[in-house]
Amino acid sequence: MFTPVIMAGGAGTRLWPYSRKHYPKQFLPCIGEQSMLQQTLLRLKGLKTNPPIIICSEDHRFIVGEQLQQIGINNARILLEPEGRNTAPALASAALLQKNSDEILLALAADHFIADEAAFRKAVVQASELASQGHLVTFGIEPNKPETGYGYIKKGQSMEPFCSLSRLVDRFVEKPNKTTAQEYLDSGNYCWNSGMFMFRADVFLKELKSFRLDIYSACAQAVKDSQQEWDFTRLGKQAFLECPSESVDYAVMEQTQKAVVLPVSCGWNDVGSWSSILEIEESDSNGMVCHGDVQSVDSRNSYVRAESRLVSLVGVENLIVVETSDAVMVADRNQAQSVKRIVEALDQNSRSEAVTHRNVYRPWGSYDAIDEGHRYQVKRISVKPGARLSLQKHHHRAEHWIVVQGTALVARNDEELLLTENESVYIPVGCKHRLENPGKVTLELIEVQSGAYLGEDDIVRFEDTYGRVESGRAESDRIESTRVENVRIDSARTENSKVK
Repeated sequence: MFTPVIMAGGAGTRLWPYSRKHYPKQFLPCIGEQSMLQQTLLRLKGLKTNPPIIICSEDHRFIVGEQLQQIGINNARILLEPEGRNTAPALASAALLQKNSDEILLALAADHFIADEAAFRKAVVQASELASQGHLVTFGIEPNKPETGYGYIKKGQSMEPFCSLSRLVDRFVEKPNKTTAQEYLDSGNYCWNSGMFMFRADVFLKELKSFRLDIYSACAQAVKDSQQEWDFTRLGKQAFLECPSESVDYAVMEQTQKAVVLPVSCGWNDVGSWSSILEIEESDSNGMVCHGDVQSVDSRNSYVRAESRLVSLVGVENLIVVETSDAVMVADRNQAQSVKRIVEALDQNSRSEAVTHRNVYRPWGSYDAIDEGHRYQVKRISVKPGARLSLQKHHHRAEHWIVVQGTALVARNDEELLLTENESVYIPVGCKHRLENPGKVTLELIEVQSGAYLGEDDIVRFEDTYGRVESGRAESDRIESTRVENVRIDSARTENSKVK
């Protein structure tokens, strides 16, 4: 038996605009119909495992919870990091949470693709035997090309008779240039560094404590200060933020004498760019991989994803074309690794497209911002059956709700209203209100907001099913002061534009 530890952090900027900070690639069906997180967990079926631990950010906790439920996993522990600190603190925290110190952990990234799942499961069984003997096992991928985008592991002495395939780690090496990568491939002595590990919790923690006491101590305090809420374990914020950001490779694996590499050929890919997806997916006779409403004429060797409208190509080749409801990205296939530079530019210009999709997911459902202008915004809101939003009010906007599908139970100050299709309700500024779906089908409604400030931070929550209410009056005062400042800035900008 072992415990899967799935690391579900990361922003996935190289898969923009499909992947974004608030809904990154590990939660998206980049390849196939299930998300990459779901695929990571499902490929462990058939192995004897304990309930998994999923490590993610506070922002993604409800996405993770819902995706686990969709594949029938209801006993997972979801470990929430206040802020990403790389893989060493993440795995240290998971190891410190184990009741049995000799528990074997299988550490996996949530955003990897594996074509030969049977070969992967066989390798996991072999690695668990090595881990039980006190080795820190890393899975090395047998290279099939001179890849420059991965780090490498040089294989050392054989581990026979314990495992004929495993080798002691000679050394870890950084991403090589093309010539060096070819030399590694030709030698047969190197593997790609997959970032997947298997070890006993106590052995890993002992080595971490020996080499990086600062990381160990910070994580131990963060676990001691952690709080439990439903399936979520929140690490102590102050201690965790004081923890250095470091990878498992640097913190432990490159220094320990217990590192073992288990070479495996399983069709592994870290899905690091659009070109890597193009390599994985099956193409047509023209080398085209198309998703969504795509029409292609005399085009070759390209990847096209259309999320919300028709995308047509005529006489082009070697392109990556990705369309979403609020952005279109066109890249040369050979420049796919540089997509993250677009995200960096968007961040520098404070563009929301770098962070969030137009369609935003919440624990109760989702909303799509379909139109906006001066002092108004229109959203399409979907509320899951049995779900409800927080009891709240807004200081700077009024709202008008029109039900287009399902039934809405609306609390408005001291009254309750039951609305069905084609009925509507008005929520004035400052009115305490709540929206709930009491029915069996998804509630769909159109929301029209109007007012001086329409930001998502114009909200004071009084009650919330999902634990998003902070400390009452202090939180209300903090949000109000933020809103007043935002309105002041917005007004100043408006006056400046008039002067110009």
